[in-house]
Amino acid sequence: MSLRLKTFTSVAVLAAASSLLSSQARADGLPLDRFDPAPAGDRMFGVPSPFVAGHLRPHIAAYLDYARMPLVLRNTESGDKAGNVVSDQLFLHLNATLPLFDRLALSINVPFALAQAGDAPGQAGALPAVGGAELGELRAGLRLRLLGEYQDAFQLGLGGYAWFPTGDSDGYVGNGSVRGMPQLLLGGRTDRIVWSAAAGPQFRAGQSFANVSDGTQINVGAGIGFLLGSRKQFQVGPEAYAAFTVKSDEKAQHDDFARSSNLEVLLDGRWRVVDDVELGLGVGPGLTSGLGTPAFRGVLMVAYTPKIEKVAPGDRDGDGILDKDDACPDVAGVASDDPAKNGCPSDRDGDGILDKDDACPDVPGVKSDDPAKHGCPLPGDRDGDGILDKDDACPDVAVVENDDPAKNGCPPDRDGDGILDKDDACPDVPGVKSDDPAKHGCPPDTDGDGIPDDKDACPAEAGPADPDPKKNGCPTVHVTDKEIVILEQVQFDTNQATIKPVSNELLDKVAAVFRDHLEIQKVEVQGHTDNRGNPAYNKGLSQRRAAAVVAALVKRGIVGSRLVAKGYGQERPIADNSTDAGRQQNRRVQFQIIEKASKVDGQK
Repeated sequence: MSLRLKTFTSVAVLAAASSLLSSQARADGLPLDRFDPAPAGDRMFGVPSPFVAGHLRPHIAAYLDYARMPLVLRNTESGDKAGNVVSDQLFLHLNATLPLFDRLALSINVPFALAQAGDAPGQAGALPAVGGAELGELRAGLRLRLLGEYQDAFQLGLGGYAWFPTGDSDGYVGNGSVRGMPQLLLGGRTDRIVWSAAAGPQFRAGQSFANVSDGTQINVGAGIGFLLGSRKQFQVGPEAYAAFTVKSDEKAQHDDFARSSNLEVLLDGRWRVVDDVELGLGVGPGLTSGLGTPAFRGVLMVAYTPKIEKVAPGDRDGDGILDKDDACPDVAGVASDDPAKNGCPSDRDGDGILDKDDACPDVPGVKSDDPAKHGCPLPGDRDGDGILDKDDACPDVAVVENDDPAKNGCPPDRDGDGILDKDDACPDVPGVKSDDPAKHGCPPDTDGDGIPDDKDACPAEAGPADPDPKKNGCPTVHVTDKEIVILEQVQFDTNQATIKPVSNELLDKVAAVFRDHLEIQKVEVQGHTDNRGNPAYNKGLSQRRAAAVVAALVKRGIVGSRLVAKGYGQERPIADNSTDAGRQQNRRVQFQIIEKASKVDGQK
């Protein structure tokens, strides 16, 4: 009669005579549980995903993993059951993932065997007895996202696990050595479908158990989930994972494929109860007779896993505000016109306490150790500015403290013009009242040219804006105490005293000033040139040009006795004659006031 030890699906078929059990069937170093949960936050129970989304947003999960009959003895000829070596296993997996920079993910899984049941058939000591609660093999993982964003249909990544010998190697929870597995990860997401696939070799110490090789394996897995519900809060779909032992010797080559392989299928269901909490259930059979493959497996999951919305590249917190513009790039917030608050959590009432922590988010308040009062006004403080009504000069307007009792608790007036900052269109510059909200609290504009007096070089005379502060708001022709200033030049034909027609409008404006200002009794009309040419010639030319201007003004009705022509040639430059621009400024006509009386009543 042929006897051998064999596992059969989750009814492990072990053929061995009792005389052989002691020499061939030791379970030392056999980690029987073949369920390796994917890192917390992934979309499948046992198949890891390639994506990494977020930065320092942890995901935490707990899995209860129940396996029915992962190791059972049977006689291969008679089919009689020799005993349940391990009839039931219940593991708790505590699992956590920490993503970094939308690119890397660190994970850890700590398994605990909460309960194991079964017996050790055959001669005493042939197989170790099933123990009670024990620590399993701690697993650490690392993942790198290579291609694809969270919502892309195709994603690519690299990952890997390392198992450490924290489990008891005398039973069924550890093998006493370090194991490692690199993986190639594929996956993707569409509007209603998620999928993942993974493959890689698991390097582990080679051993033979009951004539079955158990060493280095090729691990593969794949799963697909269908997103249901209006908010896609439900996920349903199958996943499968398998491990195929690499045969290392001629004897192992003859091992039955089913006894040296693990293949399981789960039907998964997940429900996102709230945005950050998921519940899940997976059930399914084992399909081969490999060591540790159960007849049935059930997995129950509860997880804290923050919901990941579609994340734009360069937007770590996924709030739709790019990191370069986000004042709080690692905390989802709201848009704000204030760059210092843009992308930060909101504070509607502006009391410095974020809405999420503020028990009174629409009324300014003060800090409190009591969450029910945190951010709420104090009793007797109607406006919630922290100043009690009895001391508050403005008890219905929330503002800041002030040493002046008449202003304590009142809105500020930074420029001291008597117009509160909240109503002041120019809160940092003293101004005057105005019915126009855009001008209320701004400096006056006496001449009504749209340029405030504090910036108007000619506040009493309307004129256009000019980048030169000395000309800003001044008309083309205006009067000072000593001069009739012209902002344009009187133009002459080259080397002539003939006035060009383009200057007629300018001289009309000069004549109007003489008529409006009768107090100006005598003006020296000065002619000036640059330094090119003969000085004597230049002086004569400037005299003729000054005389031509006097004649033009007399022609316009100005009494000649109020005008004196004087040519200075190149004697009085006002700019550098070494440049074209400087010489252009030096070629000019000026109207210097030399006699002036008091203004005549009724005159401007």
